[in-house]
Amino acid sequence: MSVIVLNENLEKVEEQSLPEEFKGINPHNLYLYVKAYLANQRAGTAHTKTRGEVRGGGRKPFRQKGLGRARQGSIRAPQWVGGGVAHGPRNERNWSQKINKKQKRVALKYALNEKSENNALFVVPSIKIESGKTKDAVKFLKNFPGFRDYLIVVDDMDEKTYLAFRNLPNVYVIYPEELNAYYTSIYQAVIFDSASFEQVVKG
Repeated sequence: MSVIVLNENLEKVEEQSLPEEFKGINPHNLYLYVKAYLANQRAGTAHTKTRGEVRGGGRKPFRQKGLGRARQGSIRAPQWVGGGVAHGPRNERNWSQKINKKQKRVALKYALNEKSENNALFVVPSIKIESGKTKDAVKFLKNFPGFRDYLIVVDDMDEKTYLAFRNLPNVYVIYPEELNAYYTSIYQAVIFDSASFEQVVKG
């Protein structure tokens, strides 16, 4: 249960413990945050028309009695092909959920602590791929074997580093202010540079 600290050569130097405030947190906080985060990402654009909104159907299709058929008032009723939809999705619905700042912070602390328990939380002095080449980014990640995907948190990202990691589908690079419990929990390994780690732990 520790943060693995590496040097400039990406060799393990020491293991640090997270502050006590990161421990003993109820995991339900992470569940509530992720639930709210995903709900807030919903576009809510799915929309169906009711029988009153579908074009046509103003005239009664056939007379009420005498034909032996079920009575019908409009060819745009839900049981007709081309009719309105009953109980379909409407874009008036608001899917957003509120979650307060304190719970956001607590959820992030729990997610980071969970990563440290799985030995999947790393801190390096800096993360820069000066060549801007993807093959050098892959070489950098080979120092962190055994993980499906990586979340990289950098305090200062230059264009070359961004270009190097951009084409890797299993890597996501963000700034520390963008870090949240959802990103932390869905990626198997989290790699910080020292400046961003200090900012997240103190913040």
